[in-house]
Amino acid sequence: MASQQDIRRRIRSVRNTRKITKAMELVSGAKLRKAQARIERLRPFADAMHDLIAEAAGRARVARQPLLQRREPQRTGVLVCTGDRGLAGAFNASVLRRSLDEGRRLRGEGQELVWYAVGKRGAGSLRFRGIQLVEAWAGFTDSPVYPDAEQIANRLISDYVEERVDRVVMIYNHFDSPLQQTVYVEQVLPVPIDEIEDLSAREIALQGTLLFEPDEEDMLKALLPTAVETAVFRALLESTASEHGARMTAMRNASDNANDLIDRYTLAMNRARQAEITQSILEVVAGADALE
Repeated sequence: MASQQDIRRRIRSVRNTRKITKAMELVSGAKLRKAQARIERLRPFADAMHDLIAEAAGRARVARQPLLQRREPQRTGVLVCTGDRGLAGAFNASVLRRSLDEGRRLRGEGQELVWYAVGKRGAGSLRFRGIQLVEAWAGFTDSPVYPDAEQIANRLISDYVEERVDRVVMIYNHFDSPLQQTVYVEQVLPVPIDEIEDLSAREIALQGTLLFEPDEEDMLKALLPTAVETAVFRALLESTASEHGARMTAMRNASDNANDLIDRYTLAMNRARQAEITQSILEVVAGADALE
């Protein structure tokens, strides 16, 4: 059995760890509130952008728009969105696991993969597994801004237009709640507008007459790159909110585990002290008996 001094040392160590995890929980909670507010503001804009592009594409000759052209996929670009730091539970691991599963599935279909990574954790893990990255971005996952999304989207658009890839998908954590995040696999290029693409003349007439200024094709040419940037920015914000939520939950669980460990150590220390007192009493009684 450990001595009281050893147990006290363990209790002090666990209490110091609890202070750190509690502070990290509070910091992650504050960051989560900001990140959640940002993604809630962006979601309506992103949905409206998608609807506008789909509406315009249904009335325009989409074959002229490079970002809408569909090709038989032979090379698929995979953008993996993780964080720059750990201590966030299964946040990074779940994205990487899904990415590797998706990669195996696509290779099974005979496709060549082109990998991109956001976040130091994802880039490091993929490189460790021998996966060559075309490009990796890091340093902003804690609080991304729109220029970060522009930088990523420009590279994806360039590779797609120049036919270095035939399709691009993003894999990221979608923020459901601080306790739950869902890994999404979302197509970025070609821009997905399958719901109302290629409307017939009758369908257009039934929906009414819409006037576009400039015309639909010019509008699509201007809006499609913005749509890709918005989709990437939304994924970054979803991933950021998910990371802060996962870290806050992980640190809360760590603090709770520290409390349980302190209770167990305290009970063990009390038992050790009681055993020492009992042993001392027995020694006194034995000494008294020996004097008689």
